[in-house]
Amino acid sequence: MHSQTNEQALEASIEKILTGTCLEELKVQGVGVDEVNEDAAIYQTGKGYYIGQPSNFNSRFAIDEQFLWDFLESTQKEELEKLQKQNDWKLKILNRYDRLVKKYGILHLLKKGLQVDDANFTLFYQLPLASSSQTIKDRFEQNRFSVTRQLRYSIDNPREEIDLVLFINGLPIVTMELKNHWTGQNAKVHGQHQYMYKRDTKQPLLNFARCVVHFAVDTDEAYMTTKLNGKNTFFLPFNKGNRNGKGNPEVPKGEIGHRTNYLWNEVFTRESLANIVQHFVRLDGKKKDPLQGKTLFFPRYHQMDVVRKIVADCSNNGVGQTYLVQHSAGSGKSNSITWAAYQLIETYPDSENTPGNRGLEKPLFDSVIVVTDRRLLDKQIRENIAGFSEIKNIIAPAYSSKELRTSLEEGKKIIITTIQKFPFIIDGIADLSDKRFAVIIDEAHSSQSGTAHDSMNTAMGQKINEEEELDAQDKIVKAMESRKMRGNASYLAFTATPKPITLEKFGVQQEDGSFKPFHLYSMKQAIEEGFILDVLANYTTLKSYYEIEKSIEENPLFDNMKAQKKLRAFVEQHQQTINTKAEIILDHFIPKVVNTKKLKGKAKAMVITQSIESAIRYFKALQLILIDKGNPFKIAIAFSGTKMVDGIEYTEAEMNGFSEKDTKDKFDEDEYRILVVANKYLTGFDQPKLSAMYVDKKLQGVLAVQALSRLNRSANKLAKKTEDLFVLDFFNSTDDIKNSFDPFYTATSLSGATDVNVLHELKDVLDDVGVYEWTEVEEFNEKFFNKVDAKALSPLTERAAERFIHELDLEDDDKADFKIKAKQFVKIYGQMAAIMPYQMVDWEKLFWFLKFLIPKLPIKNQDIDTLDELLESVDLSTYGLERVRLNESIGLDDSDSSVDPQNPNPRGAHGQDEDKDPLELIIQSFNERWFQGWDATPEDQRVKFIGLTKSIQAHPDFQPKVVENTDEQNKDLAFKKILDDVMSQQRRQELDLYRLYAKDETFYRAFFDTMKRMSSLK
Repeated sequence: MHSQTNEQALEASIEKILTGTCLEELKVQGVGVDEVNEDAAIYQTGKGYYIGQPSNFNSRFAIDEQFLWDFLESTQKEELEKLQKQNDWKLKILNRYDRLVKKYGILHLLKKGLQVDDANFTLFYQLPLASSSQTIKDRFEQNRFSVTRQLRYSIDNPREEIDLVLFINGLPIVTMELKNHWTGQNAKVHGQHQYMYKRDTKQPLLNFARCVVHFAVDTDEAYMTTKLNGKNTFFLPFNKGNRNGKGNPEVPKGEIGHRTNYLWNEVFTRESLANIVQHFVRLDGKKKDPLQGKTLFFPRYHQMDVVRKIVADCSNNGVGQTYLVQHSAGSGKSNSITWAAYQLIETYPDSENTPGNRGLEKPLFDSVIVVTDRRLLDKQIRENIAGFSEIKNIIAPAYSSKELRTSLEEGKKIIITTIQKFPFIIDGIADLSDKRFAVIIDEAHSSQSGTAHDSMNTAMGQKINEEEELDAQDKIVKAMESRKMRGNASYLAFTATPKPITLEKFGVQQEDGSFKPFHLYSMKQAIEEGFILDVLANYTTLKSYYEIEKSIEENPLFDNMKAQKKLRAFVEQHQQTINTKAEIILDHFIPKVVNTKKLKGKAKAMVITQSIESAIRYFKALQLILIDKGNPFKIAIAFSGTKMVDGIEYTEAEMNGFSEKDTKDKFDEDEYRILVVANKYLTGFDQPKLSAMYVDKKLQGVLAVQALSRLNRSANKLAKKTEDLFVLDFFNSTDDIKNSFDPFYTATSLSGATDVNVLHELKDVLDDVGVYEWTEVEEFNEKFFNKVDAKALSPLTERAAERFIHELDLEDDDKADFKIKAKQFVKIYGQMAAIMPYQMVDWEKLFWFLKFLIPKLPIKNQDIDTLDELLESVDLSTYGLERVRLNESIGLDDSDSSVDPQNPNPRGAHGQDEDKDPLELIIQSFNERWFQGWDATPEDQRVKFIGLTKSIQAHPDFQPKVVENTDEQNKDLAFKKILDDVMSQQRRQELDLYRLYAKDETFYRAFFDTMKRMSSLK
């Protein structure tokens, strides 16, 4: 005999694991199935399942009658007797069940039961809680979990079979089509195809919501759907992930089984399946909607796994823990948060020894607080909880510590607040020290700009320019600087891109001192499973080259490094430069995105610029070009506040022609195709129709991932695919982008904890300067914490500020150095105080004193004035662009990534000597670096350009058709003809230049603009 490697062998293996035996073994032993089902001792050797017989399945009602009647007879005999006086009592029950299941679905009947005349039947005894009575625990054991192989499900075709079906008390919960790789078939292709094209969904068992979920399973992978809809059926992977990607891990050496063993060993156990039915599966939709118009949710594996692991850890370790959940976009984070919130309010400590336990009769947490910036999540949680819980009105908003207290007094179990109001809630948690909280922070989708951002800064007593603003993780860390994080609350932070401080604050510390997330669903897995798109698959980079020249006779000295940076910013934000880039953007977007009808003609783009001023210049340049093209579509701009550009004050509303709050909705309309931004909408903005991105801004780290990930959302019915995406980057190299994405592609960890000893060094340096006396620090803190009037605090900081400004003999650099180190102390201590294993009272006191002193310390920045003078001394003479990488796929590293903690070395204004160089030398080195369109020295390039310019000016058509022509469109056509003539004549002498000119559209556009500008000069 040889090994069995077909589907029947997989069936038998699953059946044996669930029941303790299998049909093949019973036949050999001569034991009947009925005998096994009557002997609890036999079936309980497996996972507690009975073996079902296909002959007991009633295909008309989609019920295993043997187990339904056995369950009702043994558990609710008195209710059953109320109907048994009637001859057709079984048919009456079945007809009543059939009518209700068609109207409400099976989940409703499992939770609510079945009423027939004056009889009330419970169809499923729920899984008990830790606090449940013994009676409830005994009732759960009376449920009949069963598995039936080769189930004949069709009324019309009795020969049709489904490989495996799981029942609870005769009601179908899971169907499975099994495939085996060794027979040349798999779940993804053949199993899904069988459900979509070979299974009759008109049959009751396969009707929507009549069975909870349908699985296509092979020995390696599993896929599931809750709605069979022919060729439109959408299957979701139900896999654990392998090496941070799709699929399942290999079976550990020495163990027997398949990669999908976790399904029958873990997911389909009686307790697990009951937990899924009770706490995860939900039917989403309005009550008035027909059943077919609703959505049935079944958790993906990682959603189920993270919620269960959080609940288990809380039960074991009590209140006061922190959890970092690194779940990529596309993970279904909203549902994970909803499920976690609901289950945490019913989490009990495992034993009386659990930390924070106040008795087994009470749940571990009095309330769960969900911190989000998404209004939709509030609505979603309300609806989800309503579907799960029998208790109504357990959810409330809370935007202040007073509202938090009121909600608790009213018995609200789930309290929702926003990131903006989080500081008030932190205060409330500390004040209500007799209560226990679980705080779930949803910060990955939080808005970075606009009124939400301003409110957050106001709450924290500061105003931050949009161009320097904090992202969501920074906001949370800032809000928690009150150090009231310990004790009576557990914190769960959900993010796709954890920063070092987030890892240190919420992550799990390893034996080697590093920090890792509590749970991971990686970007790699989300991409490979098809939930998000790979935004780096089609990435084109452009290299700018430009030349500047002196506009003054003098040759003043400037700091070389700062001057180079300032000059590049000057060139990149110059109107001429932006006009060229705007032409390139539309030359790509219109023919390659708009005219190709991507996303059925609804595809949109985002232009990311360096600053609000740049965004305004881009918007105006794009609008002018679109006017020339007959306004084929509209564009919008997004920025906060007001901005003065060229003496004119601009606002988002004035430029768009509609209110700022309407920008997101307006951009969703088909007529709007491009959105121009600086910082606003780079995070927290979901627009599935975004397909192209034009980047003219330095992107790195978390910001690069969050900004470019605006593209990765799937577009629902528009079938958005990876090939629909395109990024054109004027600013960053592919290496820059790869380095930003690599840490978040798989698992992100922190190499070690921040060395807080830097605070000793900083404090010593600050103390020695003499700006403050320690007695003043002591007095300030005593008054501050006794809540004296602010006017009593002011003299203490004013006295120190006076010393800083007038009394101490400090050079400007010394003043800058002191202020930098003071800010560094406040930042590091504010972040680390919550997680330090010890208390340093002097650090705490200095923290509060410096926090109020720093705003009063003015420092002079001579560089600003000097560098402004630099920009008045130069002109842009040449600007061009060369395509470096075309539609390149940027490959990311599969290995886990580690980031480093904050730099432990104090830094200040005396870091390095200034490198002062003459203006002429600065311009020369700048041109050598940036004016490199092809293989030639800057001087060679200058000669070539001047020579070409003279040839253009000498062309017989140049004067009459270009110089004297007032029609701009005809002038451009004439200039193009002249340029083509000149380049053809120069072809042999300048072959490399001609190839770029003829074959690279991007280079051609930039070269055309440069030649046109140079030819117009006398």
